[in-house]
Amino acid sequence: MHSGLQSPTRVGSAMRAHTSSGVASTTMLHSSTPTFCFDRGVIDWDGLRDHAIGASAAAYAPYSGLHVGAAALVKIDSGDQSRIVTGCNVENASYGLGLCAECTLAGQLRLTGGGRFVAVAVRSASGALLMPCGRCRQVLYELGGAECLLDTPSGPRSLVEVLPDAFGPADLP
Repeated sequence: MHSGLQSPTRVGSAMRAHTSSGVASTTMLHSSTPTFCFDRGVIDWDGLRDHAIGASAAAYAPYSGLHVGAAALVKIDSGDQSRIVTGCNVENASYGLGLCAECTLAGQLRLTGGGRFVAVAVRSASGALLMPCGRCRQVLYELGGAECLLDTPSGPRSLVEVLPDAFGPADLP
């Protein structure tokens, strides 16, 4: 169990497996035991954290040495099915051009079929909880909305709680 946070939270029909390299991969299955059920709103936070830790193994972090992984539970637009997407940080010698794990997570969401973020966990390779920076909170808000849950030191909280007065599509003229 991770730092006193709630454990099972269910959603959709994604099952996790670990490859020989130890990196988690996700396969969509139609099973009688979903890992998430949208009508009950229960999320498997431990599973999501494991996906984030697995994604950190793919990080490119030659400068800081901090390997970061992000995992998101995604609601597929066409119903109550779900899937998991992951991302990792990619550093650059020109420090300001590095990409946070949440940014590659957003790209993976779009590249692999879209949907909306429902819940997000960010972890280091050692499993330490990491909070997204302001830019990343804004990216997560754009693709998950105010109700999207983020794993925080005080437990899962909505993005509107960790990014109050967020700028969104409704703010555009």
